[in-house]
Amino acid sequence: MSGFVILLALIALTLGLLWLLKLRGPMLTLAAAALAFGGAGYVLQGSPGLIGSPRSRADEPPPLPLANARHVFFGTFTPAERWLILSDSYARTGDTMSAAQLVQSAIRAHPDDAELWVGLGNALVDHARALTPAARVAYYHAIELAPQSAAPRFFLGLALMRSGDRPGALAEWQAIIAHAPPSAGWRPMVEEGVTLLQSRER
Repeated sequence: MSGFVILLALIALTLGLLWLLKLRGPMLTLAAAALAFGGAGYVLQGSPGLIGSPRSRADEPPPLPLANARHVFFGTFTPAERWLILSDSYARTGDTMSAAQLVQSAIRAHPDDAELWVGLGNALVDHARALTPAARVAYYHAIELAPQSAAPRFFLGLALMRSGDRPGALAEWQAIIAHAPPSAGWRPMVEEGVTLLQSRER
């Protein structure tokens, strides 16, 4: 847990330095998303197969902060955002079940919102600490609703990576890059993810 706290402190320090260097707007958002992405790699360095003392759920690190990455794909001012902000607040306190249930309630009111379905997939992965069949269904439904959007496949890839399926994550992100417009604002973040996974496959 202390390592995770140190990581968060380093992320905050880095963002502070970037702010002092007058990095603003979309570039700062991309930098924050990249740092959160690096945090995902840190979380994956654990070795659950090693002998050790049992850990309660309260001892586990909090869910990864995915809001910055979400904003890179969907923007900040969307109909789904107010629901997802509330869901994120539950998740940060460790109440991942309420976080997922809140997004489910939002989907009942807005069943055709792809961002909410992505949010549900993320919330379910946070709750289970793995890509569950229900989370996979949520991501696939988001893909059906927004086939031209790279967001559902990106977060599906992130869920695969968090579940230990790095080859699956790499395949998803490589497919995104293969069809990504050169000017897409989210492209650098996905490329960094591909580089990260490829470096660990060597």
